[in-house]
Amino acid sequence: MAFDFIIVGGGSAGCVLAARLSENPDVKVLLLEAGGRDRHPFYHLPAGFAKMTKGIGSWGWQTVPQRHMNGMVIRYTQAKVIGGGSSINAQIYTRGHPLDYEEWRQLGCAGWGYEDVLPYFRKAEDNDTHDNRWHGKGGPLGVSQPRAPLPICEAYFAAAAELGIPRNHDLTGETPDGVGYYQLTQRNARRSSASVAYLGMARARANLTVRTGAQVARIVVEKGRAVGVELAGGVVERAAEAVILSSGAIGSPRMLMLSGIGPAEHLQSVGVPVVLDHPGVGSDLQDHLDLFVIAECTGPHTYDRYARPLWSAVAGVQYLLTKRGPVASSLFETGGFWYAEDGARSPDIQFHLGLGSGIEAGVAAMPQGGVTLNSAYLRPRSRGTVRLASADPAAAPLIDPNYWADPHDREMSIRGLKIAREIIAGQALKPYVLAERLPGPQVRTDQDYFDYACRHSKTDHHPAGTCRMGGDAGAVVDPRLRFNGVERLRVVDASVMPRVVSSNTNAATIMIAEKAADMIRADHGA
Repeated sequence: MAFDFIIVGGGSAGCVLAARLSENPDVKVLLLEAGGRDRHPFYHLPAGFAKMTKGIGSWGWQTVPQRHMNGMVIRYTQAKVIGGGSSINAQIYTRGHPLDYEEWRQLGCAGWGYEDVLPYFRKAEDNDTHDNRWHGKGGPLGVSQPRAPLPICEAYFAAAAELGIPRNHDLTGETPDGVGYYQLTQRNARRSSASVAYLGMARARANLTVRTGAQVARIVVEKGRAVGVELAGGVVERAAEAVILSSGAIGSPRMLMLSGIGPAEHLQSVGVPVVLDHPGVGSDLQDHLDLFVIAECTGPHTYDRYARPLWSAVAGVQYLLTKRGPVASSLFETGGFWYAEDGARSPDIQFHLGLGSGIEAGVAAMPQGGVTLNSAYLRPRSRGTVRLASADPAAAPLIDPNYWADPHDREMSIRGLKIAREIIAGQALKPYVLAERLPGPQVRTDQDYFDYACRHSKTDHHPAGTCRMGGDAGAVVDPRLRFNGVERLRVVDASVMPRVVSSNTNAATIMIAEKAADMIRADHGA
């Protein structure tokens, strides 16, 4: 079967593109996902997120030792399932600040200002609460209020107010400043992943073929034009119109380099024949580093007890009967945005309140139950890389976020953690919090904070920028997401962000794909 478009990567962006491009019955679309299907219940139950960073649906990759963090190696969860990050994340629906997109426009990304992208955010949404200038109803993506908040969440809001941080009832509205409940990519107390939201309505189309477990070995380039892909085993599928790479900020540059497209010196060093020397591929990696406070609670105020088998069974019954309780919770549905740097143009710290302890891999659990408050500096200046370890497509890539290469990032991250500690120590949380356990009272100086972070920190799972968009010669793709140097090749995912947005990245990735689908249809007459 001949295809018009081949999409490599069935994550958030790939699912959107497959659904939108196949709306035209005359266009034949092939979606290839190296991971598996999303059949397991954990992919659909909101609280299934707690299992995701611990191996389910993940490739099991990690960073290289971080040279500015005492050689720390950080687990780097990358999805291994249809729907990508949207199938395994905490379902937090945030878009970034309007000024993020104005910055994109100022960096040469014409057509990507806030007023340009807002219609695509609204187009994607089926919001259960808001229908106004900032939100939409009737789109594929379920966006909902949390079903299972706990009283400790309200105490968190009150504790933040003690520091002058206001309550915000719509963190994706006109401004994200303040604390509040996040809206979630859920519908009817089930995860609304891109696979469910977009492919669910498109799979039955005769012109759309979806293959999981399909490992692509390389993009086939002939005479400077992408003409198809070679799968593991040597089978070649050809694309009449375009090959679209949507494998994420780690997977997309990795696939380009495996195809001989990237920094020539690096490709030669690992034995990959050079098709096109492009130094920008795999460069400019940006990510949010997450630091956290963990406190022991005075009683069963969070969901920790439900990790035990008996309580887990109780939670399951509660969910089946009421669609509420811990199974209906993303466990990180409360948070907000505030300021670390004086004079920052918009909030530069994001908080996620975890309704438990030990929720994510590598994070300590409290024996008597606890609460977690994550903080992340949102506009890092440090830039890292994605590189190949070898020419073997099965080999894990070398992921180097290069955290804290710029000392400013370290300073702002520590300021954010200090604010998080102040919130946890607030009077409003005294009935719920017995004592802070991490970082603990022994952490007082900036050196103490640095040493703590080098033992207790993690990625916020927001990699971006490795195939950055721009109008300059060093950009990997142009503002229409066409690859600079190879015809009929596009990149559509978080890797094209010239600056990582000041929030979680999934909603912005879906927006990018919605906008890209319109551009692709216009450019190809499809």
